[in-house]
Amino acid sequence: MKAKRISWKEIKRQKFLMVCTLCFVVYGIVFYYLPLGGWIMAFQNYKSRDGFFGSQWVGLDKFKFLFSDATFIRVIRNTLAMGVLNLVTTFVMAIVFAILLNEVRLAMGKKFVQTVSYLPHFLSWIIVTGILHDALSSSGIINELLVKVGLIDNPINFFAHKGYFWPIVAFANVWKETGWNAIVYLAAITSIDPSLYEAATIDGAGRWAKIKNITLPGIRPTIMILLIMNIGNVLNAGFEVQYLLGNGLVKSVSETIDIYTLTWGVSQNDFSLGTAAGIFKSVVAIILIVAANQFAKKTGDSRLF
Repeated sequence: MKAKRISWKEIKRQKFLMVCTLCFVVYGIVFYYLPLGGWIMAFQNYKSRDGFFGSQWVGLDKFKFLFSDATFIRVIRNTLAMGVLNLVTTFVMAIVFAILLNEVRLAMGKKFVQTVSYLPHFLSWIIVTGILHDALSSSGIINELLVKVGLIDNPINFFAHKGYFWPIVAFANVWKETGWNAIVYLAAITSIDPSLYEAATIDGAGRWAKIKNITLPGIRPTIMILLIMNIGNVLNAGFEVQYLLGNGLVKSVSETIDIYTLTWGVSQNDFSLGTAAGIFKSVVAIILIVAANQFAKKTGDSRLF
C-alpha cells in the first residue's frame, strides 16, 4: 500500500494543529537538544572567562578523575540503591493502590480517597521534608507512639542513623507520589471491557480471581511501558529530599550524584566535572532503557520501540 501524500490543502486545513506541533518541536530543540552542545565542557578544563573555544582540551581526564574518586564511587552506590528502592516501592504501590481503589464500590468514597491520595504530589519537597522532620523527631508523633506501645524505651534519632535514611527516603517518595502515579493505572483499568468481569461473575469468580485473571493482564501493557521508562530514571534518585534530610552524620549514605555535582561541580566552579557526571547519568539511562526494551521485546511484552 502506497503511503498517503499530504497535500498543501491538507496542511492549510490543519494549520492550527501544525502551528501547535511546531511550537512543541521548537521548544524541544531549544531546551532539550541545543543544551547538549554544552557537553563539550566535559572534555575541557572549562573556564568561564575563556568560553568553549578558549578552554583547554583535556579529553577524558574528567571522567578518569570521577571513576578514580572513592567519593564518587560511593555516591554511585547511594544513588543506585535509592533509585532501585524508590522504583520498586513507588511502582508496586501505585499498581496495588490503583487496583484496591478500583475495587471500592462506594463512588463518593472512591473519589474522596483518590483526591486525598494525589494531593501530596503538589506539595514541594520543602513541605514534605518538614513534615517528616516533625514526625520523626525525638519529640515527634512516631517516637511518642513507639514509646507508648512499649516497642522502644527511649526516643530514636532517626536522622542520626545511616540504616534509617534509605527507608525514610523511600517512604517519602511513596507517600508523595503513589496517588499521582496510580492515575494512569486507574485509566488503564477503566479501558478493560466490563463484559469480562460480568462473565467472570457468572462463572463464580471472586474479586481476587478477577484481579488476577482480568485486571492485571488488562493493565500489563501499561505496566511494561511505564516500567521501561522508569528504569531509565534509576540514577535520578533525587536531589531535594536527600539534600534536605541529609546531614553530616548520614552523609556517607545520603549523598547522590546530583548533590556531588552541586558540591564539586557548581560550588567549586568545576563545571567540566559536573558535566561529566551528568553525561555518565545520561549514558547509563540510555543503556538501561534499551536493555529493558530489548528484554520486553524478547518476552513479547509491550515496548517503547
